[in-house]
Amino acid sequence: MNTRTRTLAVILPLTMALAVTGCAGAADTSRDIPGMHHESASSASPVDAKMADQMFVTMMIPHHEQAIEMAEIVLAKDGVDPRVVAIAERIRAAQGPEIELMAGWLDDWGVERAPSGMDHGDGMMSEADMTALSDADGTTAGRLFLEQMVEHHRGAVEMAEAALESAEDPDVRALAQQVIEDQNAEITEMQELAATL
Repeated sequence: MNTRTRTLAVILPLTMALAVTGCAGAADTSRDIPGMHHESASSASPVDAKMADQMFVTMMIPHHEQAIEMAEIVLAKDGVDPRVVAIAERIRAAQGPEIELMAGWLDDWGVERAPSGMDHGDGMMSEADMTALSDADGTTAGRLFLEQMVEHHRGAVEMAEAALESAEDPDVRALAQQVIEDQNAEITEMQELAATL
């Protein structure tokens, strides 16, 4: 199954779920991270939040949550290469605030969050992958983390590229562009580092 087919297989059920969830009223939950703005519920009201915007945010939150979980597994181990530790710390520090930002948008739109750990493809690690990372010693975990996170980032980039094609909210589009730029740079960095371990 190719990536586009796999993505559609996931998107269609999510589209239905989001449509059923509907759009209730929401309060202003402004969030700020560098390079982003979020003025008020009026800039992304339930009426104005398009399905593509909702879908990207709903899927990206559990994707980011798993990246943080992966980083924390590696950071809890001894013997991990310090360069891998630095990348894991950076990923955790960057994606935590982005989760808060996106959760605020969902609140504004009256859209429920997807369950944590939802396996929707797009680079998400399986339970077996996460167990392998957890069970590995520090040296092995460092290499495995880089390998897994490259795949994980590629999935996020694909999701963000799809959002740029169809999302309309300017904040969502700005975040998608940021994901593409940041995670492509980290993919290159991690591949180069993996070649030295």
